[in-house]
Amino acid sequence: MAIRAKEIKKGMVLQHGGDLCVVTSYEHITPGNWRAIHQVELRNLRTGSQVLLRLGSSDTVEVAYLEKRACEYLYREPTGPFVFMNTETYDQISLSSEVVGDAQRFLVENATVTVVFHETTPISIELPTSVTLRIVESEHAVKGDSVTNLQKLARLETGHEIRVPLHVQPGELVRVSTETGEFLSRAKE
Repeated sequence: MAIRAKEIKKGMVLQHGGDLCVVTSYEHITPGNWRAIHQVELRNLRTGSQVLLRLGSSDTVEVAYLEKRACEYLYREPTGPFVFMNTETYDQISLSSEVVGDAQRFLVENATVTVVFHETTPISIELPTSVTLRIVESEHAVKGDSVTNLQKLARLETGHEIRVPLHVQPGELVRVSTETGEFLSRAKE
């Protein structure tokens, strides 16, 4: 589906040069009495390279048709691929660590995620805005340190390390932002 340059929004996936590219930045520039320019930064989903486009208001771009499917994370094979199961058809899907990307820091078995497909090819996964994870290891806090807003390093069950308040202990559940990777709050079992 073709859209005009002024309809482009950050986060859209476009077809450019035969590849899929995600819009990382969009700016509408009107330099004095000249015609408006739409400056778009794209990141190629296959290679990761950055592309800068300058488009006029009447130029068109092709939007990629994406399909989202709810999937459950099952396990990671010893050789590397992550295995997911479509919750509707029960088909298993193997995804490389390049497709999973930074989301692997927050994946625990049986977690429900959204896998984004272009035609029949999975291109990325989307996580909820926050996940609940267990702390397996953390630094010890010294009594009296709680007077100020100090934090300590803690390792989650996925291996990801975050900063948490001193009163949080190993074995506790915490909510973590998947966008920033930061501690949000304690969670109940």
